[in-house]
Amino acid sequence: MRLSNGDRLFVGIVYGSLALLAFIALYPFWNAAVISFNSGTDTMQGGITFWPREFTLENYRVVFKDERLIDGFIISVFRTVTGTLLSIVATAIFAYGISKRELMGRSFYMVTCIVTMYFSGGLIPNYLLIRELGLMNSFWVMVIPGIISVWNMIIFRTFFKGIPPGLEESAHIDGSSNWGVFFRIVLPLSGPVIATLSLFTAVYHWNDWFAPSIYISNADLLPIQTKLQQILNANIMMEQMQNMDAAAQGRMSAMKAVTTKSLSMATMMVATVPILCVYPFVQKYFVKGVLIGSLKE
Repeated sequence: MRLSNGDRLFVGIVYGSLALLAFIALYPFWNAAVISFNSGTDTMQGGITFWPREFTLENYRVVFKDERLIDGFIISVFRTVTGTLLSIVATAIFAYGISKRELMGRSFYMVTCIVTMYFSGGLIPNYLLIRELGLMNSFWVMVIPGIISVWNMIIFRTFFKGIPPGLEESAHIDGSSNWGVFFRIVLPLSGPVIATLSLFTAVYHWNDWFAPSIYISNADLLPIQTKLQQILNANIMMEQMQNMDAAAQGRMSAMKAVTTKSLSMATMMVATVPILCVYPFVQKYFVKGVLIGSLKE
């Protein structure tokens, strides 16, 4: 099909706009990666855009020289997998029950959940609650408090309400229980929403460094994000020291190619790249279309 000049102009504008938006979205990440591979002292002069001017791996050596970083990476992976799996299953079960009109007190449960989404008790009451529950200095303090997400529950509930009732009725006629309907019919049809919410939940668990820094004092249980934050803070304090002894002077001399900015960029790359590798595997589920034709046989 031949395009007119006006159509070609329109297509060119659309592709040009998309290319510009893609550049605006990707350039900050690319520039951060470039700075992380550039000498810190050279970065302070400015002008680093698309390529490193003085290539170095010293920033990453500073980040990875802590032997406990590997343990933190394992903790983060285990926390992300466990927390995402438990959160999605528990939230989906809760949302499935809330989506049923025959549930007594459904409106009360919804109002209660929405109130907790808008209003929080605050940091100190949360700390006291975690301490009374005996979760301090345990792995589960990073998983259990966030196992139910009200926002994700609302999304699940809306999706479940769109599932044709005939599917569940047919399963009940065949003798399936409510649990069987949920795990054999509802969940398999919820692939897009499960993939999307799993990704968002995994990103939260992977990026969270604040909660472990408050509730966990055992260094062996700290995730990689918290340890990277500690490394960055230690480097900032070292740079701000005015009266340094000889040993500190030696350490600063060995790290002269590292600055706070370059180390920050290297830290961000280490913390961001692993979770970015997950996106290609769930991207295909973002398009909602699994239910099309589900009743047509």
